[in-house]
Amino acid sequence: MKATGMAIGLLVLGLLAGGCSTNEYKLFNKNLNVEKNVSTQEYEADISYEYKIIPGDRIQISVYNQSSSGAGQLNQLISRGGLGDTYLTRDGYEGMLVSKKGTIRLPLVGEIKVVGLTESQASAKLIKAYKKFLRNPFAAVKILDQRLFVIGEVRKPGVVKVPHGTMTLFEALASSGDLTDDAKRNDILILRGDLRHPTVREVDLTDMSAIRLTSLILRPNDIVYVQPRNMKAYNVAFKEQMPFYELVHTMLLPFVDVGVIHKNFD
Repeated sequence: MKATGMAIGLLVLGLLAGGCSTNEYKLFNKNLNVEKNVSTQEYEADISYEYKIIPGDRIQISVYNQSSSGAGQLNQLISRGGLGDTYLTRDGYEGMLVSKKGTIRLPLVGEIKVVGLTESQASAKLIKAYKKFLRNPFAAVKILDQRLFVIGEVRKPGVVKVPHGTMTLFEALASSGDLTDDAKRNDILILRGDLRHPTVREVDLTDMSAIRLTSLILRPNDIVYVQPRNMKAYNVAFKEQMPFYELVHTMLLPFVDVGVIHKNFD
């Protein structure tokens, strides 16, 4: 009886010692103002969304001049990771880096401000600038490094490239190797915007009626966080305490063996 009481006491002590870590296992678990439903207006804005260039982006630029001889013939003037070949900067990255001022520097036209423009708007601005020097210029701009981030209970967390300006949540999860067995499928968080005051959207993939009321369209720089089920926190805490439980087992084993021997003799 004393051994049994000692075992129970030690196990309870171990659980109490490990329980502290379960409350801090999840990310973003405090002071979140979560959106569950998305208005029709917000959903339409997601559908029609076009990414705009920000400082630090890398863009590929091709500028052509239409030749006066030959119908439709284009002579390539500039290629920076352009339509026909790939240009690598000295630091090994593709394309041109948009400066902190939001500008790029090109031959003939010099410094051009492109921050806040979509790909098509930047192309139109370059064509207008080159018309001062060329008779029939053509320019193509493509933003190279659009990406978002998937973390939490997915098989391959990390950076996911966004090749077409937007991406659905299902595409992002598929690119991350799908959900793990410990994923909380009814409470996936999408963080967007200013990291000090982000908007947070909650998605329940287990309820089709809830999916109809939200938006599964992701934008570049979004953070998708797949939360773990509550049980995983307890499992992790239990694994952390395994050496303690093994020690308890080793300490109590002689008492159990002695008890069994006495019972057999009786």
